[in-house]
Amino acid sequence: MDSSETYEVKDLSLAEQGAKNMELAESHMGALLEIKKRFAKEQPLKGIRVGLALHVTKETGILVRTLIAGGADVAITGCNPLSTQDDVAAALAKEGVHVWAYKGETNEDYYRYITNVIEFKPHVTIDDGCDLVSEIHKKHEALIPEIIGGCEETTTGIIRLHAMVRDKALKYPVVAVNDNKTKHLLDNYYGTGQSTLDGIMRASNVLFAGKTVVVAGYGSCGKGVSLKAKGLGANVVVTEVDAFRALQAALDGFRVLPLNEAASEGDIFITVTGNKSVIDLAHMKLMKEGAMLVNSGHFDAEINVAALQKEASSERRIREFMDEYVLGGKKLYVLGQGRLINLAAAEGHPSEVMSTSFCGQALAVEHLVKNKDSFSGGEVIQLPPELDDEIAKLQLKAMGVEFDTLTPEQQEYLASWQEGT
Repeated sequence: MDSSETYEVKDLSLAEQGAKNMELAESHMGALLEIKKRFAKEQPLKGIRVGLALHVTKETGILVRTLIAGGADVAITGCNPLSTQDDVAAALAKEGVHVWAYKGETNEDYYRYITNVIEFKPHVTIDDGCDLVSEIHKKHEALIPEIIGGCEETTTGIIRLHAMVRDKALKYPVVAVNDNKTKHLLDNYYGTGQSTLDGIMRASNVLFAGKTVVVAGYGSCGKGVSLKAKGLGANVVVTEVDAFRALQAALDGFRVLPLNEAASEGDIFITVTGNKSVIDLAHMKLMKEGAMLVNSGHFDAEINVAALQKEASSERRIREFMDEYVLGGKKLYVLGQGRLINLAAAEGHPSEVMSTSFCGQALAVEHLVKNKDSFSGGEVIQLPPELDDEIAKLQLKAMGVEFDTLTPEQQEYLASWQEGT
């Protein structure tokens, strides 16, 4: 481990490769680069400290550079023990960024690094999963009066934030970046769909064609995973607890079953719910020989791996991200230790997808700073729709795609009620 007062990373000698990977990511993140250019000119974040708990990937590195270009001081740590790309962490450390992260963090190091970011005394927090926000509220309340606000990246974090609001525990405003159309309808759908299957294939080299894939959860992430698995020739079964989403899955052409019934049919099980013990020991006992258990939700709680470890007669590591458990005489395989498979075994979402997500983060930080006197305290807020539209326009421009605009006559028609048949 290489460390100093401002960083702790696995190996600084990896920095050159990390810089190359960020260069590659940057070439596919044209929308975010447009914001970076404007930030560099206008300096909207001058004097602002931003503390991040995000997946430390090559794409996140470009967000960090964008915030710095806008005048911010930045400190970052990971938000999942297996999601850091060590070469990127090293490259950021070499660039002078405060960074504490390595792939395979112990639980102790994970929270020590979050504490390091908190001790940086950020004016704005950026979270993926709400651990940074919850640690501040539980252990560092004295810092809250100086915090302008926060930004949350993922569904799980938004769920936790709303729970804090219900408990009247949230003490500063947080922008639900995940609720941007250019985030959850792109990142969660296209990104999670592709990167989840990428992670599974890297971990196991499994053939999807002809397999029965059970997808637990049919939100934006589950929709993307189901679509991509179907595209590779899998027979997809969806399990849901939400009536409307179950209806959507059925109308999209997927079989919808209770997990108790799907358990005996599945070859590959993928959880994307944000809940805990979605796949429990009782389900595992119904599974067939060789079934794979995979999680692509934020935390490692969705598959009850602890119960499996306790009940299994044997456990061994077959490949780096593939563990075999013998349960009742049959072999089951857990990929990526039950953590985010797309970041544990692969590289996370493609750069083009993360460009729009991180445009949302950058603009949300700017929005909080510019409007810091407009918020009333502990609330979950939305980014204004016009900023979401701006992100979409930036991405279309980066892709070289042109689209239509309304004529004055059409605008007038849509704004009126008097003209009918």
